[in-house]
Amino acid sequence: MSVLRLLFITVALGVSAPALAEPKELFWEDLMPKDFTIPDTPVDHNNPMAQQNLDAPIVAELDGQEVKIPGFVVPLEGSETLTTEFLLVPYFGACIHVPPPPPNQIVYVRFEQGVPIDNLYDAVWVSGTLSTTTYSGDLATTGYTMSGIKVEPYDG
Repeated sequence: MSVLRLLFITVALGVSAPALAEPKELFWEDLMPKDFTIPDTPVDHNNPMAQQNLDAPIVAELDGQEVKIPGFVVPLEGSETLTTEFLLVPYFGACIHVPPPPPNQIVYVRFEQGVPIDNLYDAVWVSGTLSTTTYSGDLATTGYTMSGIKVEPYDG
């Protein structure tokens, strides 16, 4: 049977490809190894906004997984209407009003086409493919990067 005929029969019978699997829901504690606790580090009064604990370990098993993580957006690149690059952080004000959290608590997210971010004060869910590749920029160093697929309001 030809491939074209098989495709026609599949469409005619209404058979469709299996639904895409939902991404794995992660929370910030899932981005740290189970035996890791963030150490208390004294604030550097010469540079109070400096990121601490740069050697914070990541979870290597998360590399390449489709995930969904809640957090707050710190925009890096984009236009007035679309954001193409941002940091996803666990609490509002991280990297801007208070020092950045450890790298294993920050995800660098990139959307090729851009995505609208309506309100930086609101938490969002970000879905995409997680990577254990690091990113280092002016605001922070991250332990993870993500190729973004979707941003939606955080529903608690």
